[in-house]
Amino acid sequence: MPDNSQKDSPQKEQPRRRQARGERRITQLLEAAASVFCTTGYTAASTSAIAREAGVSPGTLYQFFPNKEAIAIELGDRLMHEMREAYGEALAPVAPATPLEEAVGAAVDRFIAFNCDHPVFFALMHGPDIPGRIAEEHDALHATLISRVQDLLLSLLPDARPADVTRTAHVCLGVYKAGLELVLSHEGAERDAYIEEIKKVLIGYLGPLVGDRLGTTGTTAATAPRPA
Repeated sequence: MPDNSQKDSPQKEQPRRRQARGERRITQLLEAAASVFCTTGYTAASTSAIAREAGVSPGTLYQFFPNKEAIAIELGDRLMHEMREAYGEALAPVAPATPLEEAVGAAVDRFIAFNCDHPVFFALMHGPDIPGRIAEEHDALHATLISRVQDLLLSLLPDARPADVTRTAHVCLGVYKAGLELVLSHEGAERDAYIEEIKKVLIGYLGPLVGDRLGTTGTTAATAPRPA
């Protein structure tokens, strides 16, 4: 009986090649869009500028995306997926003996690294006129991030009241986001200096709450979270 696998393989390979070429083109367009969004912001960006940055015609761009909102949504979806994958590593509960400085430093370094590798993430998530779907995704992302920060804090503050942990998580995330804009607007040694300042602020804030349980001094009856 003849083997048809060899005969069929060329026909099967054609769609795969077209699919691979299409995915490469999409990646090219998304990388160009990321560059344009970072340079001009989402509102001022245009499909013509994105096509020019990608080195293709606007007609080629429209074969894959109907408008710049669709590009931003696809780019945002991919970045959201990567960011969510980073949560597990960056905000995993820590061992009881882990020093506070180490726990905070590891979390900050991983999130800073992601945002420095993908500066467009900040531009899309915090722009004044981002598409509604991205805004909704950002809200969901924020809620997830708060939940993960709470889990991390609970490993540092096992006796704290839930309301105290939630409040502390919001403050930590607010401090980080405020510092992130400064980090992304600088490079080299100055960027590193701002990263260290963020760590100092967070450690200084959490230190009195955590106390010497993780090798940090400063806990008092007035500042330690009350047991539930």
